[in-house]
Parts: sequence; C-alpha cells; structure tokens
Amino acid sequence: MMLISLNCKENRNTMNSEKLSIAYMICTSCQKILRKQKEVRAPQPVTTGPTAFIPEKEIVQNNPVDGNTNLLILEEYSTTRHSDNTTRIMGLHPQYLESFLRTQYYILRMDGPLPFEYRHYLAIMAAARHQCSHLVNTHVNEFLQVGGEVEWLNGLEYVPQKLKNINEVNKILAHRPWLITKEHIKNLLKTGENSWSLAELVHAMVLLAHYHALTSFVFGSGINPKIDQDGAPAVSNFCLCNASNENNMEEVTLMYNSPGTSDSVSELEVLMERMKKLQEENEEEASQEEMATRFEKEKKESLLVITGAYEEELIPTSYMSRYVDDPSFGYKDFARRGDDHLPTFRAQDYCWEDHGFSLVNRLYSDIGQLLDEKFHVVRNLTYYTMATHEDVDTTMLRRAIWNYVHCMFGIRYDDYDYGEINQLLERSLKVYIKTVTCYPEKTTKCIYDSYWHQFKHSEKIHVNLLLMEARMQAELLYALRAITQYMT
Repeated sequence: MMLISLNCKENRNTMNSEKLSIAYMICTSCQKILRKQKEVRAPQPVTTGPTAFIPEKEIVQNNPVDGNTNLLILEEYSTTRHSDNTTRIMGLHPQYLESFLRTQYYILRMDGPLPFEYRHYLAIMAAARHQCSHLVNTHVNEFLQVGGEVEWLNGLEYVPQKLKNINEVNKILAHRPWLITKEHIKNLLKTGENSWSLAELVHAMVLLAHYHALTSFVFGSGINPKIDQDGAPAVSNFCLCNASNENNMEEVTLMYNSPGTSDSVSELEVLMERMKKLQEENEEEASQEEMATRFEKEKKESLLVITGAYEEELIPTSYMSRYVDDPSFGYKDFARRGDDHLPTFRAQDYCWEDHGFSLVNRLYSDIGQLLDEKFHVVRNLTYYTMATHEDVDTTMLRRAIWNYVHCMFGIRYDDYDYGEINQLLERSLKVYIKTVTCYPEKTTKCIYDSYWHQFKHSEKIHVNLLLMEARMQAELLYALRAITQYMT
C-alpha cells in the first residue's frame, strides 16, 4: 500500500490535483532513501513482523491464526480477505478475533442503512482524527474498490454535504464524547435534503466509534505498516524529504528503542497479594456515599496521570489533514479544573445492557447482538493465568482496567469500588492506558515496555483489547443517550 506524500517538492511541482486525489504514489526519492539502509537510517521499526513492540518469533509461537486454525474465519469475515498485521496480533486471542471480525464485516459488508462508499469514508474520517495512516490507507483502497468518487479523496470540502454535516459529531465523539447532546442529533436529522435518518445515524455512530477505538489498538500494539513487494515499508504520513538533518532522523528512530526492563522481581507478587487482599475485603461493602467519594477521588486523580501527550501537539501531515477539521481539538480531562458543571454519566441511568443495546438493535438490525457479544467476550476472556502463575481469577483486574477507561470519560458504576483501581493499576500502567485510550497516536514502545515487565506480550495485547472495547462502549453510550434524549 503506498501513499502520496504531499510535502515532497517533487510531488508538489509535478503532480496536478487530479493525480493528487488518487493518493497511491510515494515520492520516488523517498523510496530510494528507504531502500539504501546502509547509507541512511530510515524511520523503520527494528522488527519486520506485524508489530514493532513484540518480537515476531513470539507471535508465531503463540498465535493460533498463524497456525491456520482460524483461516476459515479469516476467509469468511476478514474485510481484507487475508490475515493482515492487525488480525495477526488479535489472533493471539482467537475467541475475541472471531467476534471482532464478525462485527466489522457486518458494519462494512452486509446490508445496512448506509451506502458502502459512505461506510469506508466514515472509517477514513474516524481514523484520521488520530492520524492513523494504517487504517486511512486501508479504507482509501476499500473506498475506491466499492466505487467511491475519487474526488472525495481530495478532502472533506469535496464530499457531499451530508457527510460534511457529521464531521462535528465525529470530532466530538473521538475526543470528548460527553459533549454530544440531543441538539447535535437534531441538527443531523433536520437538515432538509441532506438529513440523516435515525437508522443511518446509528450505523454511522457505530462505524465512527469502531474506528476511533481501533486506532487505539493499532497504536497501542505498535502495528507495523505492510511491506511492499520490494521489501520497503509503506510510508504514509512521514516523508524523508522533510528530514533536513541527522537530528530529525534520530528523533524518529528513538521511539523504537527499548527502554530496558525493571529490576523489580516482585512486581507480579505485589499485584497478586493486592488482588488477594481486595477479594477478602470485598466481603465488607462500603456505603454508597463512600463509593461515590472514591469515584470522585479517582476521577480527579486521573488529572495527575500526565502522559507524554501533554508535551507537544502533533500536527497532521498534509495528506492526513485533508480529512481532519479543527485538528487542535483533542481529548481534555473530563474532570479538569473549572469544569465541575459537567455531570457524571451514571450507569444506572443509562447503561449498555438496559438501554444502549435495545436502541441500537432496534434501529440497526442485529448489530446490537454482535456488539453485545464482542463486549461480553473481551470482558470475560481469561486463561486463568497471570504471567507465570496459573489458576488465577483475573476478574478484578480486568474490571479495574475497563472501569478506569470509563472513569476517564466520566462514566460511573454505583456498584463498583473505585478504590480498587489505585490498588491494582500502578502508575506506569495508568499512563499507558490514558495514552492509548485518549492520545493513541502518541503511544511509543517506551510506554508499552514501561509496565508489567514480567507479563507475557499476549497479556498486554489482552489489555489493548479491553481498552479498545471500553473506549468504544463509552463513545456509544454518550451517542446513544443523546439519540434517546432527542427521541423523547
């Protein structure tokens, strides 16, 4: 898969706008530089496998998909018709992979309210919010294969007004979903000939949330771009013509350096002991007032989890920026100072099981069932192991990760003791969760390597699956609640 790099002088001076819109060529000078690795340090990962974070041999050894056990599922439900890098990594957990592929295939390929070209363009718009060239490239190809208008690939200003209208919701849903209101829904449904139907809107919301969340998995797992037939990695949003000096190249390659492992050999034992202690303490339930206080404390403490994302703002490349409006709009802490007026989303007032599931299933047939199955699979996925320990009940740990994501998005469960989060999620893990969930494009190998040094890579990928699905459900809850408020 290859892309135009709009920053290359060669491209700017010789290509007309029609050729630029095709978006399939890469600057020839960049190709030459990439292939002369002995002369120039190209910005490539140190691994040639599906991820820059995990040695390929460990993926092959532990991956049932690589062992052909799930090829029938891949052939039937993979939208790319083969095992791409993302599905190979998800294949470390084949039970989840099957549920994921069924859902993705349904929203992209099966009968539904939206035209097929709209589906892929919405995927492009969603992935571009986080500058995920891997997904943008994939769906540019898919968009053209289903007969999409080439002109649309010039950017948002070239798409139908109907698609332009949903861009504001895409932006808010990707970064601050708690800001979506019934007024946003009303504006989309009451715009004359460019109006969305309720069914179309639900389909669009599912697509947008799906691809926002998938960018978290792609970046959180260090998914590598595909390698072209000549052995050069596909380049999307970085052009070597922009690297004017050696220092720039050093900054690019640094993100792939391993930060070294922890000297602590008791990390696992400490976590095991805390889980055991919490299980014993759970026999004595705290009052509702105390539970509410612990939630507010955890919500405010999430402000103190500072990630590298705060240090600088990434500017979208010229190619990516065509699909992004208001690029400076990003995640801001739900509980940030001065915003005390933002109400907590109380799960007992609107939850997936009692409200979201039935609404989405009624307006977009069968998708509710598929989503519900996917949420259920990932939340209950366990091998009863934790690093080197066997026969371990990891329910408490999985729930803490899921609820921490929802806490950052202002969602509270009255029956959950948020004091468990601080006991089970150490600071480096919290930084990783916040980065992958809220600023996925800024995830680095250093952040990935910084937590759970004694755990298996497959267990860390399981964390990424939880983050992806928790984020998707959080976005859907806000979107579906706004639709419900509009309808009532």
